[in-house]
Amino acid sequence: MDQLDVSIIAYLQKDGTATNAGIARKVGVSEETVRRRLKRLMNEKFIRVVAVPDASRMGFESQVIIGLQVDADKVDSVSDDLALMHEVTWVSVTTGSFDIFAWATLKSSDALSDFLRKRVGTIPGVRKMETFINLASKKEQMGINMETVTV
Repeated sequence: MDQLDVSIIAYLQKDGTATNAGIARKVGVSEETVRRRLKRLMNEKFIRVVAVPDASRMGFESQVIIGLQVDADKVDSVSDDLALMHEVTWVSVTTGSFDIFAWATLKSSDALSDFLRKRVGTIPGVRKMETFINLASKKEQMGINMETVTV
């Protein structure tokens, strides 16, 4: 990866629908160069292009971060179980007061309650859950900010 790759990715982060020609104009190379670079970056799994829906506009009222304390020998199995749940969009094994954090998005507070009590709370090894309900999102960015990356 070089600085041109970084510039291409940074531009795509600003406008995920940008054309190869548009990116080429912005970064000062040919359209073919952009096309070739993007293909390599995707094939080598440096990037993936996805659509990110706005949960609240899609009718999902409850977005929550769940902090879990689990038995030490169950961290991997609990995090794997969470990762399989369609309501969960992000799972991280961590250090500190919580062993795992998960981000879940549900249609309503009733759905959230059922999800926590009947699904997450019944996973073997879960000792304690604490939820942090999202009141407002001030920044949502996928991956890393490429504008700060130099190679």
